Amino acid sequence: MSSLAFACALVCLAAAIALGTSTTARAAADEQVSSVCSADRLRGLYIWTFDGYTRLGGKLLPKAVMQGLQFNGDGTTYNTFGTVNIGGTIIIDATGGVGIYTVAADCTGTLSITNGPSFNMYIGPGAKQLWITQTNVGSGDGTGLGVGTATRLPQ
Repeated sequence: MSSLAFACALVCLAAAIALGTSTTARAAADEQVSSVCSADRLRGLYIWTFDGYTRLGGKLLPKAVMQGLQFNGDGTTYNTFGTVNIGGTIIIDATGGVGIYTVAADCTGTLSITNGPSFNMYIGPGAKQLWITQTNVGSGDGTGLGVGTATRLPQ
């Protein structure tokens, strides 16, 4: 009787290992496929916040930005709302602004706001969150530095 119980337990263990391996392998394959990025993965409304400094009149002033950034899945964006605060003064209502973006297969990309700043970004798993840093740094007015995140809202 005990050898029958042992054999039964061994068969159950082998079946569990086989099922677990196939599930693990399937999850790994799904993760590998989903890690390839493209512009069409960015689709929907993201709440984007970032802060940093902007150069105005030769001085670096602190800035804080919050906006609704609509990614259209085709390399274009639209600001559904937005406020830019520089040095404690709200200076820009960014509503209606447009931009363009690129996405590479490794989930890095660029974002350029028309007549505004440009950024590098990293697209997180499932394109649910973006990490963004400003790239047009320099000595002229409107240049600066900033870093922030954008989180996709549920549809």
